[in-house]
Amino acid sequence: MKRKILLVEDEESIRKFTKINLEREGFEVLEAESGEIGVEIARRSTPDLVILDIMLPGIDGYEVCRIIRNEFPKIGIIMLTAKTQDVDKIIGLESGTDDYMVKPFNPTELILRIKSLIRRLDVAVKNEDEILDGPFTLDRYSRSFYKDGVEVELTPTELSIINLFMTNPGKAFARNEILDLIWGSDYIGDTKIVDVNIRRIRTKIEDNSSQPKYLETVWGIGYRWKQN
Repeated sequence: MKRKILLVEDEESIRKFTKINLEREGFEVLEAESGEIGVEIARRSTPDLVILDIMLPGIDGYEVCRIIRNEFPKIGIIMLTAKTQDVDKIIGLESGTDDYMVKPFNPTELILRIKSLIRRLDVAVKNEDEILDGPFTLDRYSRSFYKDGVEVELTPTELSIINLFMTNPGKAFARNEILDLIWGSDYIGDTKIVDVNIRRIRTKIEDNSSQPKYLETVWGIGYRWKQN
């Protein structure tokens, strides 16, 4: 079955060019030229992944991302931005996107990012399907995560990070190591994306995200999962 990608981009030339390249890779591509249309198509068609421009007529990409993430937490989202300031990238990541690319972008790199995200969407099920640790349950078969029996909505990237830590309790992972294991060794980007995702996970699973007791910082190295 073809993977379905929703491309939300108001510049027709970029949208058509990107669509051609995606279809050459075997993806089914849905198009939207505005945020409102993008949300409508997402609700109607439930794509596997969304490529989302920030600067859109009507509601912007940040708001579209929040809406889609709230209604469809397991859809992958890659945000496109013509801006290069770190603050814009961080705002996009905080709104729930899994990755970002700065325009103009190389279509080959975009394909690599998409395939990397799809790998995270398809969290591998190996040996044990369910991992129990303190108040947490990771159901790898249904790709669901629970705290005290209540499901915690995680993005595909956040779920992959949780899966990495819970299958390696007590192991300290360096930021570059997390980047390679989650985003892929061919990922072109900086380690800030790791820190933002860790911060987002902490707000969802910690009793006090400013004093984490589950997903710990290992100063000078990176992060580790404290076995409970």
